[in-house]
Amino acid sequence: MNVFLDFLNRIRKSIETLDLNNENGSSLDLARVNVELPRDPTHGDLATNAAMVLAKPAGLNPRELAGRLATALGADPDIDEVAVAGPGFINLRLTANFWQSHLAGILDAGAQFGATGTGAARKVNVEYVSANPTGPMHVGHCRGAVVGDALANILGFAGFDVTKEYYINDAGVQIDMVARSVLWRYREALGEVSGAVPAELYPGDYLVPVARTLADEFGNKLNTMDNDEAIALIKERTIDAMMVMIREDLAALNVHHDVFFSERSLHADGEKLIRSAINDLTLKGHVYHGKLPPPKGQLPEDWEDREQTLFRSTAVGDDIDRPLVKSDGSFTYFAADVAYLRNKFERGFDEAIFVLGADHGGYVKRMEALAKALSGGKLSLTIILCQLVKLYRNGEPVKMSKRAGDFVTLREVVDEVGRDATRFMMLYRKADAPLDFDFAKVTEQSKDNPVFYVQYASARCHSVFRQAAEQMQSVPDREEMKACLALLTDASELALVRKLAEYPKIIESAALVREPHRLAFFLHDIASAFHGHWNRGTDQPDLRFVKVNDPQLTNARLGLVRAVADVLTSGLSLLGADAPEEMR
Repeated sequence: MNVFLDFLNRIRKSIETLDLNNENGSSLDLARVNVELPRDPTHGDLATNAAMVLAKPAGLNPRELAGRLATALGADPDIDEVAVAGPGFINLRLTANFWQSHLAGILDAGAQFGATGTGAARKVNVEYVSANPTGPMHVGHCRGAVVGDALANILGFAGFDVTKEYYINDAGVQIDMVARSVLWRYREALGEVSGAVPAELYPGDYLVPVARTLADEFGNKLNTMDNDEAIALIKERTIDAMMVMIREDLAALNVHHDVFFSERSLHADGEKLIRSAINDLTLKGHVYHGKLPPPKGQLPEDWEDREQTLFRSTAVGDDIDRPLVKSDGSFTYFAADVAYLRNKFERGFDEAIFVLGADHGGYVKRMEALAKALSGGKLSLTIILCQLVKLYRNGEPVKMSKRAGDFVTLREVVDEVGRDATRFMMLYRKADAPLDFDFAKVTEQSKDNPVFYVQYASARCHSVFRQAAEQMQSVPDREEMKACLALLTDASELALVRKLAEYPKIIESAALVREPHRLAFFLHDIASAFHGHWNRGTDQPDLRFVKVNDPQLTNARLGLVRAVADVLTSGLSLLGADAPEEMR
């Protein structure tokens, strides 16, 4: 069902009939031969670089080889026209019969059209969001959550064995601070303190319910406890409460993880897992005792002018070696990363994908180096950095939240504009490009609003089915539709089939290059093609989908609409949005 793969195989077979070899007599390597869309749609349906990449090793002129290959391809009954362009590109125009048959295949595949075996069941861990459990999710987390979730969905559809993971940063200074903030709020609930929250603490009102619950349960007892014991108890209760809130926020965005991995588990039992991971690196020759030179520019927080335990990360691609142990004998934050990544490798993952904020750019090389060192190159690692989201309302910046105090929460965005609009718009830019999110624009019902435009195409498809049911007394099933597809001969109809045929390739490319925005763009293209065809029917009654006096042509055109609806439903589902049957 992948047109591009189908014709790649046909082209390779045609090349074999030419009896070509390398100049040394060995067989030609066809790995670089590909099939793509022509840059100019008027040149044909497909294009191949075969002659361009094979001419030199075969000792031939590219245009000469292109001419020979064009002649061989011309014998294919599904190819209507073959043309050599430029220095040796070959453009193919396929027959109407081929596109009609392909549409039948799309209807047969239904919800599975576009699914591929590209991933070959490779185990992939996609970790995303992973915010500190110190408060509600904010809009910055929102983008990473959507990018990670949509990518994981696409990878699964492309045949990968995917695990969605959230790393709970429940250890360290930030957790201590939120526990102290709750302690202050607890004392406030008891009437012991009042006024503004101290500047060094979290000011958000979301901590008040946690504190009140503690006051109701313990009364004044926390004040009489040993301070460390009280803080430990508050920390535990606060993390639990924050994670409940975070899960609820993510669920509102239709984000659900398979695994929640606690950073505290790495520090348990005397930090056993961290020590074991560092020992593993040591045995593999990647740890030494030495002194780091001062880096140029501003000194990082973990640099110390002393002999220390270091990861020899420069030997595996990093810019500088990385410290593992602080001067007080405690482990650096990176040491926990060592244990965590080793844990992923031990769980049998072939690939690890991290979706992080743009402020984590410094993590890329050290984590790539760590993956090589820990796995001997067996664990593939990708880090996707999501740029900032800027919020606007009618062009005016939005910065503050009444609930959180100093940022706009994810939940506030979802509650105002809806889950689908939030998810789609977070994907309507490449992750590494800044994103402007205007509350007014993402809710307006116009063609300038991408999510409305795509969902409106879905609603229009179903309105056609309702119209058919009213005027024809029934909607044909897929077999009845397929039996009439030879009647689809209009150029606009066939162009829509050609656009649908790109779906498996879009899924494959979005999965392989880790770019879920490609699917959002494609769905917008499908919607645009469908709306355009709809408008032609408005102007030319002969092109309308339902023709009461021609039930067979109606069946054929309903088959085309069904295929469009299937692809829109499938693609929107992968992005985490609905394909509505009606819009009001």
